Amino acid sequence: MRVAGVDIGSLTTKAIILEDGEIVGKSLVMTGHNSRLAGRRALDLALKDAGIGENTLDNIVATGYGRLSIDFFAEQVTEITCHARGAHSILRDARTVIDLGGQDSKAIALDENGRVLDFVMNDKCAAGTGRFLEVMAQALEIGLENLGEVSLQSVDPAPISSVCTVFAESEVISRIAEGVDKVDIAAGIHQAIASRIYAMASRISLRERFVMTGGVAKNIGVVKALEKRFRTSFFIPDEPQLVGALGAAMIAAERASVKN
Repeated sequence: MRVAGVDIGSLTTKAIILEDGEIVGKSLVMTGHNSRLAGRRALDLALKDAGIGENTLDNIVATGYGRLSIDFFAEQVTEITCHARGAHSILRDARTVIDLGGQDSKAIALDENGRVLDFVMNDKCAAGTGRFLEVMAQALEIGLENLGEVSLQSVDPAPISSVCTVFAESEVISRIAEGVDKVDIAAGIHQAIASRIYAMASRISLRERFVMTGGVAKNIGVVKALEKRFRTSFFIPDEPQLVGALGAAMIAAERASVKN
C-alpha cells in the first residue's frame, strides 16, 4: 500500500510517502504566497524522492492551514489530529505534544492510543513561533540557526517582559542600546517564549511524556527553556517539522485499508 500525507503550513509545506508503513519519500518546501502550488510541489518532490508516480497512491490526506486549497484529490484532516497521530507513532508513550510552528502554537493531550483528548491553540499571535524568533534574530543581528546555541552561553538572562512581536522587538533594541550582552538577551527571549507556551498549555491536562514538534523544536535554546519551565524533558523527533505530514500519511493508510 502506498499513501501520501501533505502538511501545508504557513511557512513550510511538507510531504511524506509511505509504502506498507515505511517512509520511502519525503520533502519540505517553503510555502510562499501560494499554498496550493506549495502543496503540489511538496507532493511531486516526495513522489520523485520515492521514485513512484501519483497514480500509484492508494490515498492522500492533506492537513495544515492550507489543506483546503490543494488542486489534487485528497481527504482533509485537521493538523491537531495529524500531529497527535504522528507524534504517537514516533513515541508510543507520548501524552502531550507541544507544536511550535511558523505562525501558530499548539498543545495537544493524547490518550494511550494517540487519540486527541484535548487541545489548545494560539493562532492569533506570533509569540513563541518561528516568525517571532525570526524577528528577534534579526533585531539581534544573529543568524536564526545560531540563536539557540548563542543563548546557552548566558549566565544572566535579560528579562523580556513583552511577548508581542512588535513590542518585544522594540524591547530587544532598547536592551542592546543599554549595552546588555546579546547572549543574555537571546536567553531572555527564549525564557519569555517558554513562559508564554506554558501559560497556554496549562489550560489542558499535561501528562508525561512530552513530545515537541514543529520547526522551533530545532532551536535548542527554546527546548532548554521549555524543559526548565515545564520541569520535564522533551522528546525531539529527528525531523520535527515532518510529524504532521507523517500523521497525515498514517491516517491515509488506515482509511485506505478500510476502503479495501
